[in-house]
Amino acid sequence: MDFARKNQQIANSFYNLGLEKARIRDLSGAAECLKKSLHFNKYQIDARNLLGLIYYENGEVADALIQWVISMNFQPEGNLADEYLEEIQRKPGQLEVESQSVKSFNLALQQAQSGSDDLAILQLARVVEQRPHFVKAHLLLALLYMKREDYTKAGRSLYKILQIDKCNPKALYYMSIVKKNTGREEVEKRRMVKAFSHRKMQDDDVIMPATYKENTGISTVLHIIAGLVLGMLAFYFLMMPAREKDLNRVRDEELTSYIQMLNNATQENETLQSEYDALEAQAQEVQTQLDELTTGNTSIMAQYQSLIQVLQNYRTGDLAAAATVFAQSSFDLIEDEGIQAIVENVRQDMASNVYQILVDDGLTQWNAGNRDQAMTYFQASLTIQPANPEAMYYVGRLYQDAGDMDNANAMFDRVVNEFPDSEYVSRVQNARGY
Repeated sequence: MDFARKNQQIANSFYNLGLEKARIRDLSGAAECLKKSLHFNKYQIDARNLLGLIYYENGEVADALIQWVISMNFQPEGNLADEYLEEIQRKPGQLEVESQSVKSFNLALQQAQSGSDDLAILQLARVVEQRPHFVKAHLLLALLYMKREDYTKAGRSLYKILQIDKCNPKALYYMSIVKKNTGREEVEKRRMVKAFSHRKMQDDDVIMPATYKENTGISTVLHIIAGLVLGMLAFYFLMMPAREKDLNRVRDEELTSYIQMLNNATQENETLQSEYDALEAQAQEVQTQLDELTTGNTSIMAQYQSLIQVLQNYRTGDLAAAATVFAQSSFDLIEDEGIQAIVENVRQDMASNVYQILVDDGLTQWNAGNRDQAMTYFQASLTIQPANPEAMYYVGRLYQDAGDMDNANAMFDRVVNEFPDSEYVSRVQNARGY
């Protein structure tokens, strides 16, 4: 069997298991199975659509839309996801309501983290009123009630969650704490004991034999064996329960201790995870700022490198290269006033002197027969002084000599249209022959 077929079978198995869990409203278990199904086969459309439905049922509309959009990309035709998306689009303003609910939940979460529990509770109460299936909002609201030791209201929120997702692990854990603090745990235990208890035999109960037969040797042996059996049974049913009760009590105490240790470890792990997430977010923010400073063509480091290159070209007399680099660079991120003064001096020199020096050097190179070098100088002059009809004219002439009439005419047209009073208009007309 090849790996693709094997993965397909595993994915289908997890999908079927997730479907069964969803039918009995074990939405958390169903979601885990469906995620495993998609892990083995991301093209399992039924699993992806069902996962979207579970997200939608839990109030996670954004996650549901993501799954359905991905499903439509994999299978545009004959896909139930199309109906789900169309159903949402037919309800005017639903996406806006969902977006507002998420924003309100995030605001309540920030308020809870900053210690404003009362404001967070008011905010969450409005959220769950608008979106009764928003499981995360119910969980946070129940947690805040538990923090205030208002276990009755916390139990109501948790009960609503378990009606939506009866095996939600966090809701079940919180509910166990609520029951312990409200006395419901002991009441349920007593009900269970009463439901499965048996009536004990009374002293006046008589076991009547069906018939009387005279004892014989064989019957005597049988009676002895029966007596031994009855004695063992009496020991088992009369003595063992007390012993078993003691063992169960010890086991329950040990189990309670282990559960408490596990709960403490879970809470500590959640605290560490929250701290880790906060540190990771800070690290990501710092890394982003560092990338802006050190990487990319628009970073501060790149702008300093461009300025150094311009000054180096100035030093070596390569004004064409200096003009090209300067025109293609931005220096807006450099905050040092001394460096900005240097940039401004270079800009003024480029605009007042360098552009004309480049034109003159271009003419010198042209007269010497170096047309490519001349074109480089003329183009560099235009990069720092675009409104330069002289450089435009010479660039057009070079294109004309090279036989590139399209670019030549484009340059000549710019001279005529943009600088009609320039002396180079008549030169353009002569170059064109009219």
